[in-house]
Amino acid sequence: MSYFDAASSAPLHPVARQALQASLDEGWADPARLYREGRRARLLLDAAREAAAEAVGCRPDELVFTTSGTRAVHTGIAGTLAGRHRVGRHLIVSAVEHSSVLHSAETHRTQGGTVSEVPVLRTGAVSPDVYAEALRPETALACLQSANHEVGTEQPVAAVAEACRAAGVPLLVDAAQSLAWGRVEGGWSLLTGSAHKWGGPAGVGLLVVRKGVRYAPQGPADERESGRAPGFENIPGIVAAAASLRAVRAEAAAESARLRELTDRIRARVPELVPDVEVVGDPVRRLPHLLTFSCLYVDGETLLHELDREGFSVSSGSSCTSSTLTPSHVLKAMGVLSEGNVRVSLPLGTPAEDVDRFLDVLPRTVAAVREKLGAPAGAPAVTVLRDDSLVVDALGKRCPIPVIELAKVITDVPIGGTVRVLSDDEAARLDIPAWCEMRNQEYVGEEPTEGGTAYVVRRKAP
Repeated sequence: MSYFDAASSAPLHPVARQALQASLDEGWADPARLYREGRRARLLLDAAREAAAEAVGCRPDELVFTTSGTRAVHTGIAGTLAGRHRVGRHLIVSAVEHSSVLHSAETHRTQGGTVSEVPVLRTGAVSPDVYAEALRPETALACLQSANHEVGTEQPVAAVAEACRAAGVPLLVDAAQSLAWGRVEGGWSLLTGSAHKWGGPAGVGLLVVRKGVRYAPQGPADERESGRAPGFENIPGIVAAAASLRAVRAEAAAESARLRELTDRIRARVPELVPDVEVVGDPVRRLPHLLTFSCLYVDGETLLHELDREGFSVSSGSSCTSSTLTPSHVLKAMGVLSEGNVRVSLPLGTPAEDVDRFLDVLPRTVAAVREKLGAPAGAPAVTVLRDDSLVVDALGKRCPIPVIELAKVITDVPIGGTVRVLSDDEAARLDIPAWCEMRNQEYVGEEPTEGGTAYVVRRKAP
């Protein structure tokens, strides 16, 4: 089995396993106590904090350990907003942030705060100038990930941090996906990470709050972890997290170059081997181990199951997975194809032979899924309105059926004629315009219709 989903959770690093086992024997006592066992536990905790701080690039007393990366994000955002409430209640996030950031933003909005969502380019990156324009005198906090979890695009953190510094606004960086590869450059104010993303154990996150940031811990007071992460410290997990971060950093330079060659090979070969594929994300400014592509006329859930049968564990941001019937917010913000989406994220040590086998398996797997969906039961009603206009009734049908039916009838109208696709699937709002761009057809726009939306396409090409 080839595990290609390190962006969700990396396999436990051997160093993490060794550190975890050793610290189970030495780090079980209360580090706040002054007797021998407590002092031993405190030494382990302090050493782990120093190692993690060195890897991140901060002072040890600026870093606390939390129970997860999500908890670090929620805690960092809530504490900074509370600490700077006299400045204002305006929060800035990018449109492609991790759900933990967006959920915090929604909570802030429901509590009476305001939120600005900065759009991204088609590559998935924000424009520093556009981000800077969102800053206001009443902005309490700005958030920007270091690299995207779904497509791997790196964000211009240093430039945005400089704009925030000039405006006197702290910048919180979600660095969960990038910390394995190096420090986050620039003058950020807060930073979060998650150990299981770099090969540490699950259940350990980190939160860095730079000195000088006005910060007010929320919830009942607790003396542990500077009052920012209540509860008894998971010392074995923390020690293993710090040890594995140091270990992966030691391998980062060599593995980054090697894995980038492999993902570059996939980026180049997939469009050659599989027709009607869009590789998304920035081709250059991206994480070395991660890439995403989307396949027209493919049900993402079915494709993932078929790849699993072939021995490949991959993930998807597709709108067609069982967990969600709405498009990935990242792909939607980028304006790219969402159907048949596959994210490949290679763990450290992935052999080249696994990538070669994936490229051998993928074309026939996609072809089989497309064949299965090519003749869906109950063909939609097509009504000829005029000689140059058709209506495709795809109401009640989920992706990628509306796009498949559009592709079937586009040549039935003359050049200049239109097809109106009726759909109540939210994915159609993204996938039909993306299909038009890939097929050199004109997307006219959408119109409200009974029971859904009419997506209007004008035929341009033969």
